[in-house]
Amino acid sequence: MSLIRYEYADGCARITMTNSDRGNVFSPKAGEELLAAILRAKADSARVIVLAAEGKYFSVGGDLAGFAAADDLGPYILELAEGANRMITELVRCDAIVVSAVQGTAAGVGFPLAAAADIVIAADRAKFSLAYAKVGLSVDGGGSLLVHTLGLHRVLRLTLLGDMLSATEALEAGLVARVVPADDLAATVDEVVATLLSGSPEALARTKHLIRDVADPNPESALRREAQSISALGGSASGREGINAFLEKRPPSFTA
Repeated sequence: MSLIRYEYADGCARITMTNSDRGNVFSPKAGEELLAAILRAKADSARVIVLAAEGKYFSVGGDLAGFAAADDLGPYILELAEGANRMITELVRCDAIVVSAVQGTAAGVGFPLAAAADIVIAADRAKFSLAYAKVGLSVDGGGSLLVHTLGLHRVLRLTLLGDMLSATEALEAGLVARVVPADDLAATVDEVVATLLSGSPEALARTKHLIRDVADPNPESALRREAQSISALGGSASGREGINAFLEKRPPSFTA
């Protein structure tokens, strides 16, 4: 069963995560299908890419059950993180303007995936979480790149304390472009897409790259460091304890 739905019409590629029963977890299969959809949009010369999801969650992040079942967790996480990094890089580097429609909670890698968009539209019930440390892991998929959008100390608070960022707070911080009632999200995204499609493709693409290059001319370097870090932690006793504690619904017991 496919975990991703791809639709293309009139210059707009819509990529929707459909594994709502599992909170649109980021698994190897989901990662492969999502990257394939992004590359398909590129091959279709899409001028706009919309990232969306079905169900209560935009994405709950990594598939911790899959992590726990892996024989050698460090290499398993490294491969998964590198796949996520290629996705983020493709979204950031492509000429298409990327719009994310965040209808619910975006946690773990789901947060930087949503934030990799050039324009983020959120339902008023949406929330954003980077609580990797609670399961003994560090950020991946571009979590550290959020410093450019949210600021140093806000990202430190979100990662070290595991605080949740509401849609309103994300709007005030500049991450989210618009917050709308959940029932209005699809229509608002359609309006934004129509505005983008009415503009000059070359001017929009050049503007995107100019602004992103000033914000961070080399995001790939940060993404590589993230992948190496989360892989090392995944292979550690701390990572195993954090993941197992989460799945067993108990407080973790971390040791130095």
